[in-house]
Amino acid sequence: MSDAIVAEKLTRRFGSFVAVDEVSFVVPRGSVFGLLGANGAGKSTTIRMLCGLLAPSGGRARVAGFDVASEAESIKRSIGYMSQKFSLYEDLTVRENIEFYSGLYGIPKNRVHRESDRVLALTGLGERSRELAKELPGGYRQRLALGCALLHRPQLLFLDEPTAGVDPLARRIFWDIIYDLTAAGATVLVTTHYLDEAEYCSTVSLMRDGRMVAAGTPGELKAAHHPGLLLEIECGEPDRAMKALGGIQAVEAAALFGSRLHVTLVPGARAEIVGAALAAAGLAQARVQAIRPSLEDVFIRVVSEKQGGVER
Repeated sequence: MSDAIVAEKLTRRFGSFVAVDEVSFVVPRGSVFGLLGANGAGKSTTIRMLCGLLAPSGGRARVAGFDVASEAESIKRSIGYMSQKFSLYEDLTVRENIEFYSGLYGIPKNRVHRESDRVLALTGLGERSRELAKELPGGYRQRLALGCALLHRPQLLFLDEPTAGVDPLARRIFWDIIYDLTAAGATVLVTTHYLDEAEYCSTVSLMRDGRMVAAGTPGELKAAHHPGLLLEIECGEPDRAMKALGGIQAVEAAALFGSRLHVTLVPGARAEIVGAALAAAGLAQARVQAIRPSLEDVFIRVVSEKQGGVER
């Protein structure tokens, strides 16, 4: 079975600006592949090239067996695509939007009602089918957009920032739908700047300034970029705590996480070293505990390394 997506040194320039710089990756069929990074990292430009909406400036890619440079129209017919911004008709009801998009996808009239019911059930929108799209809460609007992208039963789905601006519960429900799709054999490529969502992906690629800076399963990324002990320090003066740890050889990296401090120790170093340093700096009341690294820890670590040094 061939891979759903194969990208090799895929590049996009806008004048002298390089938005995507020789990006390479493979997406196996039946997986959830996550492109992660901050806004402006190049995620949306990458997904637009793969969907046949934007011609590459260099490199090559095959999507669903088709070449992105020469077979863009075949790609568009074979995939489902949900754009970053809500693009449906706000003055139509949920069902009217679905039926309208059924016509755009060329679904035969004798199947429109059946396919509409299927999408309404899949997205949990059955009880809201008569509501206007503009009256839906954000999470339901995103589900409607997803449903319209699924009408023609694509086996490859591109989701560009699908949960942007929705609450955590709505995000969790949306990901449950994605899991149901992949369990049925679909392949999903999703872009997001919510690093916690990467935990739901089979494979993750971290992007920064148009480049891939790290890739692997969530577990592989954590193991590769956080081999030492990770500590969380909670105290009233995190900036002062960071300064106190700045000259300690056992501290490999330190970064602020809101009001807390995350500290990575070199492999083999013990947490007592940190506690002693904080006490010597007059911060004996600080709470220090070992934690498991998150992908946010990984991302901050990788970005710091690519910038030429570890944040201290």
